[in-house]
Amino acid sequence: MELTNELQRLFGLTAFRPGQQECIESLLAGHDTLAQLPTGTGKSLCYQLTGYLKDGLVIVVSPLISLMEDQVNRLLELGETRVVCINSNSLPEERNEFIRRLPMIKFLFLSPEMIQNKTIVTHLKRQKIALFVVDEAHCISQWGFDFRPEYRLLGDVKKDLGNPLTLALTATATAKVRADIKQVLLTKNANEYVFSIDRPNISLFVKKSENKMADLADLLAKIDQPAIIYCSTRKKVEELYAQFAKQFRIGYYHGGLNTGERSLLQRQFKENHLQVLIATNAFGMGIDKPDIRYVIHYDLPDSVENYVQEMGRAGRDGQESFAILLYEEGDERIHYYFQEQAKNDWQKRVDNDDMTNEAKKISQAQHTVEAHQFEKKKKLLDMLDYLEEKKCRRRYLLRYFGETMSEKPEVCCDLDGAQILLGTNRQRKKAKSEESWQKILEKIFKE
Repeated sequence: MELTNELQRLFGLTAFRPGQQECIESLLAGHDTLAQLPTGTGKSLCYQLTGYLKDGLVIVVSPLISLMEDQVNRLLELGETRVVCINSNSLPEERNEFIRRLPMIKFLFLSPEMIQNKTIVTHLKRQKIALFVVDEAHCISQWGFDFRPEYRLLGDVKKDLGNPLTLALTATATAKVRADIKQVLLTKNANEYVFSIDRPNISLFVKKSENKMADLADLLAKIDQPAIIYCSTRKKVEELYAQFAKQFRIGYYHGGLNTGERSLLQRQFKENHLQVLIATNAFGMGIDKPDIRYVIHYDLPDSVENYVQEMGRAGRDGQESFAILLYEEGDERIHYYFQEQAKNDWQKRVDNDDMTNEAKKISQAQHTVEAHQFEKKKKLLDMLDYLEEKKCRRRYLLRYFGETMSEKPEVCCDLDGAQILLGTNRQRKKAKSEESWQKILEKIFKE
């Protein structure tokens, strides 16, 4: 079988991106596979193409409803109607209808909580499973940046389903996290494909500010290309939207919006009816918009992993793009608050005598959660260290993930003299480039 022919036939694409073909060939050879591919390099194609080339159901476990909706909508746009999504938003009658249609479904998207539902598992056991996919697989690991105890139980779910062929996908995982993923989820003969987290076309900037709102206003006044502004809370997203909505083509996105509202905003942004979207990190994990030029963090990310994943949504077309982190003294306090809230919420679940059997099972991982709380504090300190880096921000990020820089991009980061191209600066650079080509041509013709 010639995979590039199948890629052309099924998706209209002529070439694989780095890592895709290796991952698909591994799965077709029957090996459990762990793939770390950078944000924006098409991880979903790995299970979609493999699924089409194998008989049976493709089960995809995903941590966020917005991400599942993105993937479902993308498959629908490709003309695939044999796709459903079951999560906490699904009504009981909808779940029953989905379960009834299982024999006719090709791609089934489930939250980690739903795939542990005994009724759902019972019906899944009756299906021929072509592929079991765990997206954002770092959530399995207590050392990951977004640990979910429910993810930790997916190894047991896999056994209940008869140990189907498994694909674990992530964009940002340290060696420690990858080892954890393999131990929990994959067989001993699993293949591992790890590609660099580096995105050379994205220049890195940190601006320490005494007035972030004023600095953001200055940026927005000069931005002439699509941009995402990330905030830590829904309240902050709406505050910034209220501040700038009358001046710019801008929208906002967070998990409090209903499905229809989120879909509309994604479409408006994708089609450039909105130039800027202010969002929590719920936005962007599956968005297929290649020309985002700026990713601006108004609030400090809580980990290096989260930062790399979020800023990696810029420049998926390979063109020059910019990751800009605004920092005001004390920004980290919100994350210390979130960490304490998470700890208290978990303790309430453990202490609740009326917990469901599933929750009781999860409570057995309490010691893991406590270790995770310690790890989250450490990761926040690593993020603060990134702000204080004195030599090269790209080198810092690569070192964090156990990589070395083989070649420094021409435009690397603010510590190397890089500049953010905004409005007239972009036009000047374009004119200078055109002028240099004219000089080259003149020189050729003179010779």
